[in-house]
Amino acid sequence: MIDREERLSVKRQCELVGLSRTGWYYQPRPVPEAQLRLMRRIDELHLEHPFYGARRLAAQLRREGYKVGRRHVGTLMHRMGIEALYRKPRTSQPAREAAIYPYLLKGLAIEAVNQVWSADISYLPMERGFLYLVAIVDVNSRKVLAFRLSNTLTAEFCVEALDEALMRFGAPEIFNTDQGAQFTSDAWIERLKAAGCRISMDGKGRWVDNVFIERLWRTVKYEEVYLHAYRDGVEARERLSAFFDFYNGRRLHQSLGYQTPDEIYFAAAELREAA
Repeated sequence: MIDREERLSVKRQCELVGLSRTGWYYQPRPVPEAQLRLMRRIDELHLEHPFYGARRLAAQLRREGYKVGRRHVGTLMHRMGIEALYRKPRTSQPAREAAIYPYLLKGLAIEAVNQVWSADISYLPMERGFLYLVAIVDVNSRKVLAFRLSNTLTAEFCVEALDEALMRFGAPEIFNTDQGAQFTSDAWIERLKAAGCRISMDGKGRWVDNVFIERLWRTVKYEEVYLHAYRDGVEARERLSAFFDFYNGRRLHQSLGYQTPDEIYFAAAELREAA
């Protein structure tokens, strides 16, 4: 840590810790309110029309009175970690250094809890600023097993959520994610290998693989996030913890025959343990 009271100069301290002096002096500027409102609206439109790319979103926003261009919308979408969902041509290969694994869910009937888990990251607007939310879900029961919040798109908060899920619920047979940098990181892959999971990753052009997790984000945002303007990360964490308790334990899911995820998950786990 750089200390101004230290006898060594700030320049020398930065050299010793491998930090540029300009990087230490830099003070990040807060995101302007107008841009936060724009990002919130882009997030809402993405949930309503996930197939809209930057061009269509920019056109829709201009209809609503926003003075914005395609490139600006594209920049904000990249910052928010979202992209249009549609079938894309396989025009590029994954980076050589990335750990890419085959897609294992094609034609697979998911009929048991802990058979397949899935994880994804979503943008989370707040009263001032924004956060990123990662959630780990059991696909069969729809149960949210763990979640974490972060103000940066690093792998650390995803690994923390994974560690909690593995500690509390054991390990799934298959863990499926997209090919994002967080889910191809060494730390993430090593955790899954150590747990004995088979690793599955969505392939290029497999836009339908995101539909299930997009339903979760839609539920979380329309039933919780958009109804409250979180002041900070502490409030966001508290309210989301309460919401996921409700989502897992009391919210009836039509796709589950109006049962809760907890009822499906724990009933199946008890039957497996009895067997």
